[in-house]
Amino acid sequence: MFKKNIKIGRKTIGRSQPAYIVAEIGINHNGDMELAKKIIAAAKVAGADAVKFQNYQTEDFLSDRNLTYHYVSAGVEMEEPQYDMFKRCELTQADMIEMAACCRQHDLDFHSTPTSKQGIDMLCELGSPVLKNGSDYLVNLELIQHMGKTGLPVVLSTGMATLAEIDDAVRFFAETGNRQLVLLHCTSSYPAHPDDINLRRINSLRHAFGALVGFSDHSEGVIAAVAAVASGACWIEKHFTLTKDLPGPDHRFSADPAEMAELVRAVRDAEAMIGSAAIIPCPTENVSRQNFRLSCVAAQNIDKGTIISRDDIIFQRPGTGYPPKMVDFLIGMKTNKQINQGEVIKKWHLQEVS
Repeated sequence: MFKKNIKIGRKTIGRSQPAYIVAEIGINHNGDMELAKKIIAAAKVAGADAVKFQNYQTEDFLSDRNLTYHYVSAGVEMEEPQYDMFKRCELTQADMIEMAACCRQHDLDFHSTPTSKQGIDMLCELGSPVLKNGSDYLVNLELIQHMGKTGLPVVLSTGMATLAEIDDAVRFFAETGNRQLVLLHCTSSYPAHPDDINLRRINSLRHAFGALVGFSDHSEGVIAAVAAVASGACWIEKHFTLTKDLPGPDHRFSADPAEMAELVRAVRDAEAMIGSAAIIPCPTENVSRQNFRLSCVAAQNIDKGTIISRDDIIFQRPGTGYPPKMVDFLIGMKTNKQINQGEVIKKWHLQEVS
């Protein structure tokens, strides 16, 4: 039902394509656009394909100012009202225009997570090549339908979700006729513990819904992202910051520039290692086959005119002659020249006995 390859900007994503790597800036800019620009530049240097922001209005999803959030910031335990935390990191339309332009300057795809139809429309006006729906908004089916109706590729993050909730979201999206869908496996805990990552869900989601599947990585380090690609993930999203010591809730578990560069290198190496499913020798093994395989070799000097017996043959390197499985074919053959001990038996050594 859904496309197996999707064009995002100048890149194509799919199971046979390199993984699309997104540096999730999110709210790590701390409301400072100059800091945001520095993070964008660092994402480019690290090798990311895209950066992602969050163009929310706090009131879209939160009004109770008594709800608090506990997190570790620069090594210090913090607790503050969620409203205050999100409000200070809101991006205006002018901010988004500025960030999109900065991404274009660095040849990075720009996209964002909206929380309203107006936010979706703004991203379309800014030329965003893809729309991303956050895990918290997976149950906002009206918003997902509005995303689908834009005709743009849509990414649905599935953190915290049951299979039934994902099915609801996918069905509502499919009703729009849009066939460009990526589901992201995600564990919505920060940071996510290795025991909670459950990368086998990547294949479960693919088989259940027939869509492309990626991985939104909230773990620490790069292992989960590499393992996700080995499991077939076509999209890797990782929170990104200039330094883990910046104040704010997400910096501690975000990748810094060195870690993001390591992630990109590791993912690309993993893709090269995954390679082809065809069970044939790779090109570099053809030399090894000649050097390391066994051939039928003369066990001792074999005089011209000898009828070869089993005792005349041993199996040794190199693999440039008759393979061991052809030993019965050689038995009973007559030599037309001497074969020295240790010499690989070749076709020109032999003549058939009539």
